[in-house]
Amino acid sequence: MDKPKANIVIDTLMFLCMMAIAGIGMLIKFILLPGKEAAVVYGRKVDLLLFGLDRHAWGTIHLIVAFVFLGLLALHIIFHWKMIFALYRRLSGNKVTRRIIVTLVVIVSISLVVFPWIIKPKVQESGQKRRH
Repeated sequence: MDKPKANIVIDTLMFLCMMAIAGIGMLIKFILLPGKEAAVVYGRKVDLLLFGLDRHAWGTIHLIVAFVFLGLLALHIIFHWKMIFALYRRLSGNKVTRRIIVTLVVIVSISLVVFPWIIKPKVQESGQKRRH
């Protein structure tokens, strides 16, 4: 497959992943309500399923699609690296400024990906008031 065709395939798959991530996120948040919220809406304890999957299974699918999206994003960046580099050099003529910006973007990007493994959640006994 030539590069333009590969680009359109990658970009299309990225778009579909973004739409799936958004759609599944809204499904989990607004349709497949957690236990207490579902009980308020339906007047009793119910299990909410879509295609036989509960909100936790959909959360797993959401995560898998996000990982696929990140892989496609990496490919997208690799395919467009020369253009990204050329545009970046043009936007910021000062070499020191470019290095500072790149360093900050790398630090923030790594921090956003790694933070779930760094944070410590607050542990509460299950009888206490919780918020989903």
